[in-house]
Amino acid sequence: MDVYSTDQQRWKALVERDERADGAYVYGVVTTGIYCRPACSSKLPNRENVRFFDTFQDAEREGFRPCKRCDPRLPGRRPIHHEAIVRACRLIEESEEPPSLTDLANATGFSPSYFHRLFKKEVGLTPKQYASAVRASRVRANLQTGSNVTEAIYDAGFASSSRFYDRVTSTLGMKPSEYRNRGQSLRIRFAVAQCYLGWVLIAATGEGVCAIDLGDDPKGMEEDLRARFSKAEFVDSDPSFETWVGQILAFLESPRARLDLPLDIKGTAFQQRVWQTLQGIPPGATASYADIAARIDSPKAARAVAQACASNRIAVAIPCHRVVCSDGNLGGYRWGKERKRKLLEREAGAQSG
Repeated sequence: MDVYSTDQQRWKALVERDERADGAYVYGVVTTGIYCRPACSSKLPNRENVRFFDTFQDAEREGFRPCKRCDPRLPGRRPIHHEAIVRACRLIEESEEPPSLTDLANATGFSPSYFHRLFKKEVGLTPKQYASAVRASRVRANLQTGSNVTEAIYDAGFASSSRFYDRVTSTLGMKPSEYRNRGQSLRIRFAVAQCYLGWVLIAATGEGVCAIDLGDDPKGMEEDLRARFSKAEFVDSDPSFETWVGQILAFLESPRARLDLPLDIKGTAFQQRVWQTLQGIPPGATASYADIAARIDSPKAARAVAQACASNRIAVAIPCHRVVCSDGNLGGYRWGKERKRKLLEREAGAQSG
């Protein structure tokens, strides 16, 4: 279905809940680790948290779990107790404060213990974890609509600001003021060029490179950048930035050594641990998600490592393309599996040449 072949087309279909897109792709939400059909009735996620996959198998290889509302693996079938869990999810989403386990169980007609097990099996999260994700989403939405930090916290259902700040890094990935400002006071330079992978967009703040994006639609890539930093000032290039652009383009053509550039990285503490570890993988080499989890002393976090790779916005400089499945399968890639294959082939050739 060529009409749903680009990320821009897929996002439009997702926003419109276009049922005709069913079967053309699935989308994963980085903050929840769940993937869905385009027309799923779940709450619309933030664009920056969405990844698109050609098949549900690609999503699962990246560590995402199937949504229990729409279950993309089972065309035309609804899991057992689907409607009951949907009611519970809606109750959580529509309540000002998280409902108690007893209230949720009563609303669905199950005992608390059975409901808890069923909810976790169907959704992949406990009711408490799901409620936390809903409140985090509200905070993001409130901050982006201009609410001050305190209002955003209380309007999202947090009983106190201290409870929010206890987990602010994992909730937003940065300080609330930075998230709300969406790049305000930042001056960003960017350039778009062609390479053997298609188009590459490179952007940098005063601290370093903040984006290396790969794609087929340069206009759409620029629009995504401007939306991500909607309050930033976009300025003309300068000699230092042009030098960085030259280094990145040269590296893409001949990746013989580590691309050593200053980076302006925004992410949770866990994501940054993963990204820093990825930078230690040399060109021509690969590691599995499990390998990376072991290297950061979190051996059971292979799925979370996959999600951190999926959240990376700085291609090549943070080489998530060098992370593959334990069975040797390429796995997924934010910028497409074919680009991942080409990058690895180019790096292997550069090391042997």
